[in-house]
Amino acid sequence: MGSRAPGRVGRTVAALACAAALLAAAQAGAVADCAPERLDLRGPWGQARFRVEVADDPAERARGLMNRPEMAAGAGMLFVYERPQAVSFWMKNTLIPLDMIFADAGGRVVRIHENAVPLDTTPIFGGDSVQYVLEINGGTARALGISPGSEIRHPAIPPERAAWPCAED
Repeated sequence: MGSRAPGRVGRTVAALACAAALLAAAQAGAVADCAPERLDLRGPWGQARFRVEVADDPAERARGLMNRPEMAAGAGMLFVYERPQAVSFWMKNTLIPLDMIFADAGGRVVRIHENAVPLDTTPIFGGDSVQYVLEINGGTARALGISPGSEIRHPAIPPERAAWPCAED
């Protein structure tokens, strides 16, 4: 008898479907204005768009995505730090697997940690000069092909530093 819980194949199929939807959304509105609730990513693999919550103060960053039983496809949380710094995350009280995308002051991806294990207290080191961290559903980064060197576009990244700045109005 099989289990009703989705296995690796089910999660992979779901991640690929999510990836296709994210790529289509990004291509449909690739030059749309930036907004605080929207984050764009691009690289040699293409583009994707996420609906994000922003955690830009110590209390919000400490709470993160803890105690949430699920996160919608195409959603995420953007952690914003005041300056580039060494960052580590853990999954204590986090109930869903996450991909963590670590970016520098210009929004360039410097490291990706895939499928962080729910409830694990092992530190996940992001790097020494990280200013932005995007958490998305586990498996999405691989399904899309997101890799170091990819670029994030979001209004939290000052245009004078941004590798991919928001368009000026």
